[in-house]
Amino acid sequence: MRDDWQSLGAAELGRAIGAGEVDPVEVTEGYLAAIKGHEFRDRIYSAVTADRARVEAEAASKRAEQGARLGLLDGVPISWKDLFDSAGVATESGTKLLEGRVPDADAEVLARATRAGLICLGKTHMSEFAFSGLGLNPCTQTPPNIHNPKLVPGGSSSGAAASIAWGLAAAGIGSDTGGSVRIPAAFNDLVGLKTTSGRLSLKGVVPLCERFDTVGPLARTVEDCAELLAVLEDGKAADLRGATLQGARFLVLTTYTDDAREEPAAGFAHALDRLAQAGAQITRGTVEGIEEAMDMSPILFTSEAYGIWKDVIEAAPEKMFGRILDRFRQGAQFSAPDYIAAWRRLEVLRASWQAQVAEYDAVLLPTAPILPPEIDRLMTDDDYYVTENLLTLRNTRVGNLMGLAGLSLPTGIPGTGIMALGRPMGEDHLLRVGAAMEAALA
Repeated sequence: MRDDWQSLGAAELGRAIGAGEVDPVEVTEGYLAAIKGHEFRDRIYSAVTADRARVEAEAASKRAEQGARLGLLDGVPISWKDLFDSAGVATESGTKLLEGRVPDADAEVLARATRAGLICLGKTHMSEFAFSGLGLNPCTQTPPNIHNPKLVPGGSSSGAAASIAWGLAAAGIGSDTGGSVRIPAAFNDLVGLKTTSGRLSLKGVVPLCERFDTVGPLARTVEDCAELLAVLEDGKAADLRGATLQGARFLVLTTYTDDAREEPAAGFAHALDRLAQAGAQITRGTVEGIEEAMDMSPILFTSEAYGIWKDVIEAAPEKMFGRILDRFRQGAQFSAPDYIAAWRRLEVLRASWQAQVAEYDAVLLPTAPILPPEIDRLMTDDDYYVTENLLTLRNTRVGNLMGLAGLSLPTGIPGTGIMALGRPMGEDHLLRVGAAMEAALA
């Protein structure tokens, strides 16, 4: 077996399997051994599904021997955020309130991945109920950031990112309600794809805010994300061949760019320079109405989240991390008429956004305006927690509010990302743009 298997992305590993350079059984056993022996295993994986992985790997190995592989990713081992139902294995969404919850069937996206031959290594830790972009979870585990284990990894798909960054999975599947795929991707120098709400099935996914919840992959490359998206929707991967930035037009959203802190600002500026050198046309400006939409975030997110989980939370609130509990309870202060009115207004603002950015291939901004915060300080300094938590998700939330596809790429400066926001259901075009961006930034 190739000795570099642990550093291969999902698509590259799939090609190695197809070429006979890597056997699915050997690579799966390699990942299981790496997980078992890793110092941060228990901070990254909430459950390791070794028996399932071995059965799936044996089947993939036989298909490879017979020349009957199901697709490029057949035999590739990946991880799953602990809000995707997995038959017979605890799915607890990062909260003690759901401790012992064991579903009878796989989530639809997990079932599709299994039918495509992907191997389930296990479930990864996450922010409680997926309601934080930091990745801090004192109730279960806080996964380690790849740059410094004392820093948060970003959330809520925290363990998903850590599993890839620390070489314990070829890719990971997470969810993004306000930035929960893109933030951990940026904080750990990965690629993260936020899909458009409604593109991928949420059947068997523990909800946070169903009107905003989306499923999305975290991976090493844009190609990995494209291939994983195709698997998750049982479709065809975007054609990335010949992707170029020549003639591409980008709008830099200055509203959420100019106040980024030193390292994210430097990473973003460096990335923009490389994109321009590759032929992209870059315009700076704002989009009217985004501030109004951002101001409606509390009613739009917390009302739905608390409405879904109120009874479960209030039956045992002492089991929750206090800061997450407080965030949920904010939803109690809004009325049903206010919530409906906010959604009606948001639909108008979404249409306005589309009209204003129609001429651009994507809107660009730093994925996060800050670097990963310190775990210990977040736990002891209330003001620091509030400031960093709000800033972490500020930029990514633009994409969720406007109902967009979004992609985060590493800038080259550790822990920072550049985010491209595309059109609703425009993932294929966004992935082509992202592939060209990736080449320019390499």
